[in-house]
Amino acid sequence: MPLSTATPDAAPPASGRPARVGLFVTCLVDTLRPSVGFAAAHLVERAGCEVDVPAQTCCGQPAFNSGDRVTARALAEALIRAFETFDYVVVPSGSCAGMIRTHYPELFAGEPDWMPRVERFCARVHELTSFLVDVCGVTGVEAAYAGTATYHDSCSGLRELGVHDQPRRLLGTVAGLDLKEMADADTCCGFGGTFCVKYPDVSDAIVEKKVANIVASGADTLLAGDLGCLMNMAGKLQRLGYEVKVRHVAEVLAGQGADAAIGAPARQG
Repeated sequence: MPLSTATPDAAPPASGRPARVGLFVTCLVDTLRPSVGFAAAHLVERAGCEVDVPAQTCCGQPAFNSGDRVTARALAEALIRAFETFDYVVVPSGSCAGMIRTHYPELFAGEPDWMPRVERFCARVHELTSFLVDVCGVTGVEAAYAGTATYHDSCSGLRELGVHDQPRRLLGTVAGLDLKEMADADTCCGFGGTFCVKYPDVSDAIVEKKVANIVASGADTLLAGDLGCLMNMAGKLQRLGYEVKVRHVAEVLAGQGADAAIGAPARQG
């Protein structure tokens, strides 16, 4: 589906060519929901950019959150080497983009040979909807979705990157989609990466409250920009018997809302 844009190309100033975007798909998307990566690539290409997906591994966040800074730094260095030649790096995850932009400078602190390189790199890293709206000037999508949806703000995307209005602006242009806000949309879902492993009882109590807010909104679809949050909430919704469809925001914006929802059986044939 084509996108309507205020500025069709996100070309670097005076370059005269389309911007080259490296898509960092993230570990969860690559292994569990590749359709999110395809949707993100479609959206970025429709915004006028050239997209490439170089060989990549983890951003290092699980190691960083576990206190293993040696492993986290090694993964950060590998990611920078793989992506630093691109004009922009786009990530369909506020959590992984937040890890890069907020915490990579911490990993390379005190290394004068690396810090200028790290700072230049981090400045070019963007969460997907923020890149489309804030960098490319996308004002709407020509996608359709029949249903009522509510949007969950992931912690890192909201608090580390300021991603809040961007996905809502784009979703507001999806034909047939009725967007309803849930109570406490900006509170944690209880996933938190390693948090749900370290503190399962606390995590479960948090997601149970989140699910109550989702159901109370009356929406038949839950959307968010982080697959980890979506999988956590989809699991709790299913265990409690609620038939709320769960999708990544990129899938709906790219017109892939007819595909099987997260956690639902794959369509046959």
